Amino acid sequence: MSRRLLAAFLLALSVCAPAQAVRIKEVAAVQGVRSNQLTGYGLVVGLDGTGDQTTQMPYTTQSVANYLQQLGITLPPAQASQLQLKNVAAVIVTATLPAFAQPGQTLDINVSSMGNSKSLRGGTLVATPLRGADGEIYALAQGNLVIGGAGASAAGSKVQINQLSAGRIPNGAQVERAVPTALNEGDSVNLGLNAADFETARRVAQAINTRLGGGIARALDGRTVQVQAPVDANARVSFIAQLEELTLEQPVPAARVVLNARTGSVVLNQAVTLGPCAIAHGNLSITINSQPVISQPGPFSNGRTVVAEQASIQINQQPGILIQVPNAPLLSDVVRALNALGATPQDLVTILQAIKASGALHAELEVI
Repeated sequence: MSRRLLAAFLLALSVCAPAQAVRIKEVAAVQGVRSNQLTGYGLVVGLDGTGDQTTQMPYTTQSVANYLQQLGITLPPAQASQLQLKNVAAVIVTATLPAFAQPGQTLDINVSSMGNSKSLRGGTLVATPLRGADGEIYALAQGNLVIGGAGASAAGSKVQINQLSAGRIPNGAQVERAVPTALNEGDSVNLGLNAADFETARRVAQAINTRLGGGIARALDGRTVQVQAPVDANARVSFIAQLEELTLEQPVPAARVVLNARTGSVVLNQAVTLGPCAIAHGNLSITINSQPVISQPGPFSNGRTVVAEQASIQINQQPGILIQVPNAPLLSDVVRALNALGATPQDLVTILQAIKASGALHAELEVI
């Protein structure tokens, strides 16, 4: 094969090569299929003297008294208020109830101290009902805590690794009630996009109509795509499974720059472009030195020695150099232009905000 034919063959392959594709399940999800948050209040027992200080946490003592009363042990109010329980801690238990969870299935739970307990290591969570937003009980939690930390203290010294006031119980809760879903209701299902974008909604509807037949999918708005689905439950599950595996050309996201004002982190996506502009950036430093000055009175003057402070302030401002930033149509060009400024991440946050205000940054700024 000659070089000319080989070049033409490689050019044809590059033209026919498919663009980067994503599955529908990666950009959208079936509406109504969602998880639910559960929470509950409980007690962790069996601690080695690291529980709540009941004199400062009266609700722990009250909870223990109420628990004993449920077991048939009633304490007089005077004795209940004087309980000193160093091996008990009041905790908040949280869990996520996944979609389609049925009674008898188990869940992982998180247990966090809500008092002044020093450590939950070695503790056991007693039976704790977990409630949903409607106040109904959907799961029951109980078990031994797993703490991913360690600590020791003696003679005023303390060493601690990781967090000791929160832990986890794998399969520590059992589902008692199922949450009904509207998956099999009606003659259609709605796909909710992970991010609102009209172009993505159009491409999802177009991919479904191309692969499964024209007219069964339509974009209702920038975040919802309605798809006609079989009425039979088994056929609908198979249809949704096939639907989620359909691929479409990866949409170009809206240009966005995410700024973290606390850490100075800056993240840009591939659609960010930069227009030509000029930037001048300089550093200003202020140095304050303080020196003690001692005033000593003369002999036999009945005066006293006075210690004062003398401060000197110096301001050093480096000259700002005006740097011309060329047009940057690609993300790599934007990164190269911003690196040429030599600014710190904290300064870069302010510079990007100023460039956006001037109209040279073609992206949306989001501060988190």
